[in-house]
Formats: sequence, structure tokens, C-alpha cells
Amino acid sequence: MNIGEASKASGVTAKMMRYYESVNLIPAASRTGAGYRVYGDTEIRTLRFIRRARDFGMPMSRIKLLVGLWQGKKSSRAVRQIALEHVADLTAKIVELTAMRDALQELADTCHGDNRPECPILRDLER
Repeated sequence: MNIGEASKASGVTAKMMRYYESVNLIPAASRTGAGYRVYGDTEIRTLRFIRRARDFGMPMSRIKLLVGLWQGKKSSRAVRQIALEHVADLTAKIVELTAMRDALQELADTCHGDNRPECPILRDLER
């Protein structure tokens, strides 16, 4: 199938497919005589795999490792370790985002929100 059909089948945009190819996350697509990329079932499965890993917010470095493990040596220990590292990163981000949300909410709660020039949000940002 061509890149548009492969994009539809995998849920990955054509632009991202070209990017994944450029960073060697997927092998270079075979080409027609006219130079158009051609994708098969194997490439579609790989693209779906990558898309799902991206849905989990995984960085490209981890996705590369997972694709390698999925396509080659399937060590569940290594896969689990990668997943747990990502869980730890997500947990840290959640803590950080929660702290930011709470701080901003506190500032918003102390702001009158009227036509007064006094605003604790602006005062805090000014610091």
C-alpha cells in the first residue's frame, strides 16, 4: 500500500512515517519504479506498535528499544524494566504537574478577578 493507505491503516501520519524512517525506527520503505514508498503488513504492524507506545507517552529512545525487543530477542525482563522506568518518569511528571496546578490554583483563588490593578498572579510571575 502507498503511504496514504499505510497512514490510514496504522493511524500514523505520513509525516511521522517519513520521520520514523529517517531515524531508523522503521526500515526504509521499498519503492515503486516512480519512487513512491510501498508498505506491507509487517510495516503496518510496526507502525501500530510505535503509535501505541507513543500513546503511552514513551520517548523515542525507549520506543527504539522496545521495537528491537519486539522484533528480535524478546526478553520480558528488559521490556518490563523499560515500562517501569517510564512509569517512574510519568509519576515524577504527575507530581510536578500537580504542584504547578496547586500553586496556580492558590494564586487564582487569591486574585479578585475584577478591575483592580492588584493581582497576586502577576506579582508572583514578576518575581
